[in-house]
Amino acid sequence: MDVNDDEGCLNERGAFTSFASKLAPTGGRGDTPLPCAIDPPLTRPFAMEHQPLTHPVSAAPVRAAQGVSPTTRAWLFLTPSMLFLGVLIAASLLVLRMSVGTKGAEWSGFSLASYAQLLEPYYLKSLMLTLRLALISAVIAVILAIPVAYTMSRLTSPFVRRIFLAAVLLPLLVNLLLQSYGWLVILGPGGMLNQALMGLGLIKRPIMLLYNQNGVLMGLVQTAFPLAVLPIASAMRGVARSYEEAAATLGASRFQVFRQVVLPMSLPGIITGATLVFAYNASSFVVPLLLGGRRVPMLAVMVHDQIAPLMNWPAASAAGVVLIVTTLAIMTLSEYITGRRRRMLEASQ
Repeated sequence: MDVNDDEGCLNERGAFTSFASKLAPTGGRGDTPLPCAIDPPLTRPFAMEHQPLTHPVSAAPVRAAQGVSPTTRAWLFLTPSMLFLGVLIAASLLVLRMSVGTKGAEWSGFSLASYAQLLEPYYLKSLMLTLRLALISAVIAVILAIPVAYTMSRLTSPFVRRIFLAAVLLPLLVNLLLQSYGWLVILGPGGMLNQALMGLGLIKRPIMLLYNQNGVLMGLVQTAFPLAVLPIASAMRGVARSYEEAAATLGASRFQVFRQVVLPMSLPGIITGATLVFAYNASSFVVPLLLGGRRVPMLAVMVHDQIAPLMNWPAASAAGVVLIVTTLAIMTLSEYITGRRRRMLEASQ
């Protein structure tokens, strides 16, 4: 320690003694410096009146951050979606009100004649045709989507997976009207498909594929195909590889593993994909109108005919309400089946 240091100690009389005096050599001990002795606690009155050289500084109180609560942030985040849903709900209520009106007095009149009109054979046939084509297209789309979804779920290369995803999403990126006109070029009497079949010698004259249910069905399957692939691929990606490896270890073939392990565990995604395709095609308008004309009177085409030439808003609104209610009922049933199947899978694991 430097003897010129300004620090020091208090002796037992309360006087200030520098470190230099403390470090002075003592007799009989050579030049060995003595450390600064720490005096015992002072008990004299002078010591009691002595104030400390430094005062403790208390920590400043920490103020709670004045921010937005998580609940408020969540509601702010959902505000655009809620506004959009509010507009849709308001439009649905307006359609419901017009469905019980009368022609020329949609807002002031009240009548159930529009709903009674839907019980006529022509409208019942149109409703059943709509549900049947939507159901068949959903089944075909799911059958075609299962191998594509399984391939996508088992790809290891991110680049190849992106290529598959872009190819699947391509129908959603192209305008529906352009796709329908493309089907007109392919399925027409002088179209590409008939020319190819005649060139191969499979047919002698063109096959009529337009303006019938077959052409409409092909258009419905193609336009709604991505809606079936995406949920099925997501469900299959959630199936762990360990289940397949365990089944293969027990002697199951690849087809048995796929049929008895992958498909049952992917059933919720399959039902979801079928439900999306069904709901999408049940309300389809462009494809039935262009590929089927008036020969395939689906319910959406009938609603258009009631509005455009006839200006019968109550009848069109009633048909729309029936279509919405029927679609929601089928979607609710499929959701119930999906939830029950998911609970069974969770219980088995």
